[in-house]
Amino acid sequence: MVQIVSVRFRQAGRTYSFSPDGLDIKKGMHVIVETMHGPEYGEAVTDVREVEDDTVVQPLRDVIRIATPADDETNEENCRREEEAFVICRDEVEKFGLEMKLINAEYTFDLSKLLIYFVAENRIDFRELVKDLASIFRTRIELRQVGSRDQARTVGGLGICGRVICCASAMNDFQPVSIKMAKTQGFSLSPSKISGTCGRLMCCLKYEQDAYEDAMKRVPAEGSLVETPMGRGVVTEADYLRERVKVNLETSDDSGDVELFDAAEVTSIGRRKKNGGNAPSAVSPEEEAEFRKLSE
Repeated sequence: MVQIVSVRFRQAGRTYSFSPDGLDIKKGMHVIVETMHGPEYGEAVTDVREVEDDTVVQPLRDVIRIATPADDETNEENCRREEEAFVICRDEVEKFGLEMKLINAEYTFDLSKLLIYFVAENRIDFRELVKDLASIFRTRIELRQVGSRDQARTVGGLGICGRVICCASAMNDFQPVSIKMAKTQGFSLSPSKISGTCGRLMCCLKYEQDAYEDAMKRVPAEGSLVETPMGRGVVTEADYLRERVKVNLETSDDSGDVELFDAAEVTSIGRRKKNGGNAPSAVSPEEEAEFRKLSE
């Protein structure tokens, strides 16, 4: 077992594990830690805890100290400098006429480097911009191009659920999301219904996907021929979360009575009918082309 504490450097950033080095660190405390870029100021998002050795990447870097009032003041001053740097950088980008949108500017704790994050549709030649900024700020300049998901995480906002978007509040890393997940979960395939503020597929589609895939092993799909306590019929609607199905029963007068059954009460005796109902299926080439950009 090894002791670790999880630290976040930015409000919407991912968390990293560090060795507490014997310090009694509690959740919410600010700490100075050793990183590959030098000392950094961050917030402990957990208490010190023990985990299995194989769950962390060794070697762990140490927490240097619990932040002092002087460290807090330095961080506040750095934040003020970052706001000023962002405005200056934005003006310089406009001066050079570059097709890029600045997202954020961050100083390292010791002011040895200024990191500038931006989004752009195409490759940008910003060599002259870097030279100009280096002469203004008298420090190392590093420009980092990020995607639309990173932009949403940095800027923040509200999702269609009314809560702060997941990437800016609860997620450490982005998980792959595909249009097939939306089809499996029965969502409308309208881009406005399944896209987040970043313009890509909503990250929350990933949350319930495992539950749906597990339920699909027990619940006959729409279009399946099944045997029920009331006779044979065809599944017209599958509710994977409640594990229920609506079955159009075969009757002598072909009236087709529809009954609701628990999935455990029915037995599948045939394959799905082609294009039966709204059953989850493979994404067609046309749909894949239409929605590919949402998954990028």
